[in-house]
Amino acid sequence: MKRKPAKAAPQPDQGVENPSLNRAARTGQATEDELLLDRQRLHQPAPREPARAEFTKDDPWRSLRIMSEFVHGFNSLADVGAAVSIFGSARIKSDSPMYEAARDLGHRLAKAGFAVITGGGPGIMEAANRGAREADGYSIGCNIELPHEQHINPYVDVAVNFRYFFVRKTMFVKYAEGFVLFPGGFGTLDETFEALTLIQTNKLSQFPVILFGASYWAGLVAWLRDVVLEAGYVSPDDLDLFQVTDSPEDACRILLEAYQTESWKKPRKKKA
Repeated sequence: MKRKPAKAAPQPDQGVENPSLNRAARTGQATEDELLLDRQRLHQPAPREPARAEFTKDDPWRSLRIMSEFVHGFNSLADVGAAVSIFGSARIKSDSPMYEAARDLGHRLAKAGFAVITGGGPGIMEAANRGAREADGYSIGCNIELPHEQHINPYVDVAVNFRYFFVRKTMFVKYAEGFVLFPGGFGTLDETFEALTLIQTNKLSQFPVILFGASYWAGLVAWLRDVVLEAGYVSPDDLDLFQVTDSPEDACRILLEAYQTESWKKPRKKKA
């Protein structure tokens, strides 16, 4: 597995400002995702929007920007090697047990030779990047334009900036040998079900999807089993697509064993 040397870490309290992702927050403009998806805003200038050519607001022109963003992501991550994507809430503080668990896991994964990919922000993302950095691993942050100030956490070696969520999510999946989902909100749930849907529909070869924090995920797992499965909306073996753990050591072991045996490359087969 490839591993690149990490740079010296800035001080923990130094947020790395990312001007390319702060333009909307500074000027009051809509984000690029909002402009693309919200028909109500079509051809309606946002407050204080600077003058620019009218054709740049049309979807055909915007498709070129989307294409360039894919090219940028592919080019930036093509040489990463074996990696694990870690997701979780940006709101978790550094004194939280979950922060320490994500930091521990990032450290273990880096020692095992994996690069660590996160969304590049604070909370769980910072913790995982921090653990990888402290183990002299390769720490990557895939950041996104949001309607508020956005900072890259200070433990990222390579920051890749995205305007569109769907482009960013492609990078999380394409360059990962597995997912670890720590407690989080809508964004974390989105990534969770994105991965499970891709595996369930054979769009993605089966690879480890780990839900970290048994008590946090217990209600969701029970609902999937007692309501969704009971109603026949998923199959019994669909509930085998993920594993639940409270141990960074176990999570790292699952990911490493799957990578070494290449079991994640095998097409998913339905149980008889």
